Amino acid sequence: MTDDPAERTPSMTPDIVPTPTPHGADAATGRGPGLATRQIHAGYTPGTPQNTVTVPIYQSVAYEFDDFASARDTFALSRPGNIYSRNGNPTNAVLERRVADLEGGAGALALGSGQAAVAVALLALVAAAGPGPHHFVASNKLYGGTSDLLGDSFADLGIEVTFVDPLDTAAWAAALRESTRGVFLESIGNPVLTVPDLRAIAEIAHAAGVPVVVDNTMATPVLLRPLEHGADIVVHSATKYLGGHGTAIAGVIVDGGTFDFTARPGRWPALTEPSARFGGIVFTDAFDGQDGRTPYLVLARAKSVHDLGPTLAPGSASQILLGIETLELRVRRQTQTALELARFLDGLDEVERVHHPGLAGHPEHELVRRLLPEGIGSVFSFDLAGGPDVVETFIDALELFALVANIGDVRSLVVHPATTTHSRLDAAGRADAGIGLATIRLSIGLEDPDDLRADLAHALQAVTRARAVAAGPATR
Repeated sequence: MTDDPAERTPSMTPDIVPTPTPHGADAATGRGPGLATRQIHAGYTPGTPQNTVTVPIYQSVAYEFDDFASARDTFALSRPGNIYSRNGNPTNAVLERRVADLEGGAGALALGSGQAAVAVALLALVAAAGPGPHHFVASNKLYGGTSDLLGDSFADLGIEVTFVDPLDTAAWAAALRESTRGVFLESIGNPVLTVPDLRAIAEIAHAAGVPVVVDNTMATPVLLRPLEHGADIVVHSATKYLGGHGTAIAGVIVDGGTFDFTARPGRWPALTEPSARFGGIVFTDAFDGQDGRTPYLVLARAKSVHDLGPTLAPGSASQILLGIETLELRVRRQTQTALELARFLDGLDEVERVHHPGLAGHPEHELVRRLLPEGIGSVFSFDLAGGPDVVETFIDALELFALVANIGDVRSLVVHPATTTHSRLDAAGRADAGIGLATIRLSIGLEDPDDLRADLAHALQAVTRARAVAAGPATR
């Protein structure tokens, strides 16, 4: 748990605030502390604030308590405060408050990766429900790593997941069970930009007493805030747009604080009944969302994060915070360029189909105009007309687009999902996800749009030349 760094901020530049030699001289002997003592304690007083304009990196494993009572009460969860950096860190706390603010949530929890954020978000709901069976309903059009987690690792844990078409609202309703702990979907599906009707899905889930968890990595709070459309919990791979520069891996969970776990208390006994592990505390009674401490987030931090250790390093949190400072500028520029490039590719003989709902002919175009009026971000996919045989030629001919399994970077990136990010899906799974063997995913960066257009044109020309050579002189 973390408190307000303004109230308890360790000095990272001790020379600015003079501090006495620890403990001073012994009154009887006049002898001061020895070298071994001074090399550990001299020049630093825990809790001394500094006037840095940027967020310091609090590179500390543990934290000194003011007294016995504060240590006891912090461990008992009755008092907010820093315990151990596996649970929380002052740098991470700033990141948590900032992302919660951007998403309009009650609080947040920073994790070591986006994958960790998805896992903890869902496992905390499992923990809240107590003994199984446990079940989730999830979109079948997800990032490949998430598909692996839900379809494989969750099965190892005995957690069943039903995958449905995110555009089929009736399928969401039909898949819900008494043991369903949550529904999970992406606000914008990766990689073919499927955009579900969040409001309709949330109404279905809430009618059944089930919380809605939305991965908002692709949209970012610049373009969409799922909590405003009925979601209860939002997750981010902060590695992507929030960081934006490909320098740090991180994830964030944001709790809207709106899901009423007490409406059906028997479904969530770890939150609504006295906790043996935590001294008989009832989470829904003890935590009301003040200071970001919602019942769900406190349980996720004190149990899931504490026990499993998917901790975010403070240095990485600092990198993400720096990225967030330019988030809106980057996302708006990248979104505009991506739409320009999608329009350029659309209709070319070398391109079979462009997966971008910003295009007028796309089946989800009207929904996108309503749900995402400011655009759909910088990632989109397209299918090469020549089929899988021309994929390698196209990708290897690109010069500005880097072949990288990432998105949201300031650099433009390209990847072939079928052989990389979604390679562990079988043919049926790829078909459900809308991924073909000739599908190419682009993540548009901040380069000059004309240069990116020229690079794509150059690569498509390389494909045309290669096909002509393969066809032989008779058809050239």
